[in-house]
Amino acid sequence: MTDVPDDVLEAITRALGRMRMSRGPFGPGIPGPPFGPFGPGGPHPPWHRGRHRHEDKGEGPWEGPRAAGLARFRLLDALAGTTQPLSVSELAERIGVDQPRASRLVQQGVDHGFLRREADPADARRTLIALTDAGRTMIDRFRGHRRDQISQALAALTPAEQAELARLLTRVADAWPAP
Repeated sequence: MTDVPDDVLEAITRALGRMRMSRGPFGPGIPGPPFGPFGPGGPHPPWHRGRHRHEDKGEGPWEGPRAAGLARFRLLDALAGTTQPLSVSELAERIGVDQPRASRLVQQGVDHGFLRREADPADARRTLIALTDAGRTMIDRFRGHRRDQISQALAALTPAEQAELARLLTRVADAWPAP
C-alpha cells in the first residue's frame, strides 16, 4: 500500500468537497453517493434519529442502513470551512438549498447542540450561525473518515498518478459551475 502525501490527500479532499458543495455531490440536481460517511449503509447524525423504521429496533444514531441528508453534512462542512459565523442566507447559498430549508437545518443543528446562534456585532437585527465544539468534533470525525476513504482509494495509484490526480481535480474544481 502506497502512502499518500498529506498535500496530495488534502488537495484531492478539498477539490472533491468544493465540487460536492453544488446542490448534490455531483452537481446541481444530480444525486449520487457522497464523499464521506453519508452513503448507503453510512451512519446517521444524531439529529436524524427516529426517521427510519430500523431506528425503532434500538440501533444507535450512528448505525443503520439508510443514508442521512447530505444537506446537513454540507451545512456543518460549510461552517467548518470558514473563520467566521455565517447568516442563514449565506449558508443556504453555500450548500445549495433555499432559505427556509437552511433555517430548518440550522434549527435541527441548534436543537442537537452542533450549532449556535449569535448576534451579528455589525447589525444587531441579524443572527449568525456558528459551530459549537460538538459540531466541530462531528465534522472533524466525518472529514477524517472521508480522508481515510480517499487515502485507501489512492493507494492503488503510484505517487506520480496521485499527484497528477490532485492537480487535475483541483483544475476541475476551479472550473466547477457555481450552484
